[in-house]
Amino acid sequence: YLAIGAQKGRKIGIEGEDLEGVVSGIEFLSRINQDENETISGKVVVVGGGNVAIDVARVAVRAGGEKVNMYSLESRAEMPALEEEIHVAESEDITINNSWGPKRIIGEKGKVTGIEFMRCISVFDEEGSFNPKYDQEDTMIVEADHVLLSVGQSIDWSNILEGSDAVLNPN
Repeated sequence: YLAIGAQKGRKIGIEGEDLEGVVSGIEFLSRINQDENETISGKVVVVGGGNVAIDVARVAVRAGGEKVNMYSLESRAEMPALEEEIHVAESEDITINNSWGPKRIIGEKGKVTGIEFMRCISVFDEEGSFNPKYDQEDTMIVEADHVLLSVGQSIDWSNILEGSDAVLNPN
């Protein structure tokens, strides 16, 4: 049994994800943990509403982010983050903006300058499956020097089994 965890961030699939200054929250945490001199500056937007997103936002504050805002698809009541984590983040001057989903990331000369959000009117469909619905007319643009995407993790198998007799059983 090999339990390697979900150590790779996910992309959202929107315009602008490849701009300089846009990274996954997991990659950001990894950079900070590997280099104590790593910093971040300016306006930081964290996209996500779970415990990892809160960790990302809190570390961004400690690493030098002047203004850190979180944007979550979910309403405050639906946020997957634990209530105590939310309170701690707010006590550290992190602003949590609920019911907003990313539409596109905006940049200039290859560097992120902002992100456009649209109002999320529901996160789950009638069957309880994740299927966000948006009000495409209710949008806002938020200035950002960094966008940290913390919308879930995935597994990076890379060549972890290389040189071993172990085989991956996808079932």
